[in-house]
Amino acid sequence: MADVTVAKASSFEDPGRKVFDINGTEVGIFKLGGQFYAWENRCPHLDGPAVQGRLLPCYEEDLDETGASKGRRFAKDKMNIVCPWHGFEFDIRTGRHPTNQAVRLKAVKFRLEGDDIVVSVRDR
Repeated sequence: MADVTVAKASSFEDPGRKVFDINGTEVGIFKLGGQFYAWENRCPHLDGPAVQGRLLPCYEEDLDETGASKGRRFAKDKMNIVCPWHGFEFDIRTGRHPTNQAVRLKAVKFRLEGDDIVVSVRDR
């Protein structure tokens, strides 16, 4: 395993993303709600560049205190990545497809060391 410092955490917008090539593996690092997430840039559908797709807020039911619907709205704390090849969507926080939980992005290990984001990738 190789540990590589890729960026300063403070350089990310929220929500935001940066994509890095680390030893031949493309990795997308995301910041959402003050938290960081890292995914390999390979869509499980047909290996498309999933983490380079659009970032879209999830559309969800807006419920009142009784559970009755007030209509639909964009979520403030949930966001999906949309693969640019075929439109497969993935939750930035979990890497999972919204309707087929078996379809998911591959997580990449990383850690914060002070303001540095350090990614661990397998040597090729």
